[in-house]
This record gives sequence, structure tokens and C-alpha cells, in this order.
Amino acid sequence: MLLGEEVPHIGTLWQASGLSISYVPQRADYLRGDLTAWAEGQGVDRTQFLTVLRKLDFSRELFSRDMGEYSAGQQKKVLIAASLCQSAHLYVWDEPLNYIDLFSRMQIEELLLEYRPTLLFVEHDRVFRENIATGGVEL
Repeated sequence: MLLGEEVPHIGTLWQASGLSISYVPQRADYLRGDLTAWAEGQGVDRTQFLTVLRKLDFSRELFSRDMGEYSAGQQKKVLIAASLCQSAHLYVWDEPLNYIDLFSRMQIEELLLEYRPTLLFVEHDRVFRENIATGGVEL
């Protein structure tokens, strides 16, 4: 609902005017085409975006390849890097660590602990949840 999707519900959701949300969906397999053109379309700074990708162990060789050729983990890194480069009031990440290697998980955790964004996330990795979350809801 926060993202504008029609979801069966009861009750009312109030959202502050001007609230900006950065969203990382669970799936990234829709990514196709040129990486930097896509990033520009997302409104992120190219240099910052590529720097974050490098910090997530993304090889420079991948910068010139079609995103449709990326592995699921590489596509997820693209979405996470773009989100981290967006200035938002709220970051909503749906299972951000799916397909992410251990080194990149550590880097993502380090970045989140350093910058402390307001983050609402769903994640099955218990250690990540315990290290990042300040509160939780279990269903």
C-alpha cells in the first residue's frame, strides 16, 4: 500500500505529503539493457552508483554488459546500490539478501550500520535482522 499498489485491506493508511520511498523488490529479473542508462533513469548519481556497486564486489567488466545477462545476485546488487544512492525518507527492501554472496552481505550490513537509514525490510537471515533491526514484527 505504501508503494501505491492495490492491496485488500481494512483500515486507513495515512502517508505524509512529500514522503519519498526507495523500494528494492524481491525480484530483479526484469532488469535489462544498459546499466548506466538505467541508473540515470532512476535519478541516481552515476559515479556514486558505480562506486557503491564496486564496494559490493561488482566487477568493472559488468558495467558494459546488458543487465539481462547478470546473475540474480548481480541484479539484486544493482537494485540495492540504486536504493542506497537515492535520498529517501523511507527505504523498503523485500528480502534484500536473496542471491547475495557473503562478502556483499557484510558490505551491505556495514553501510546500513554506518548511515542508519529508516529501513523497513523483510529478511529471513536471522543474523542480519538482529544486527540491523531496532525492532521487529513476526508473523
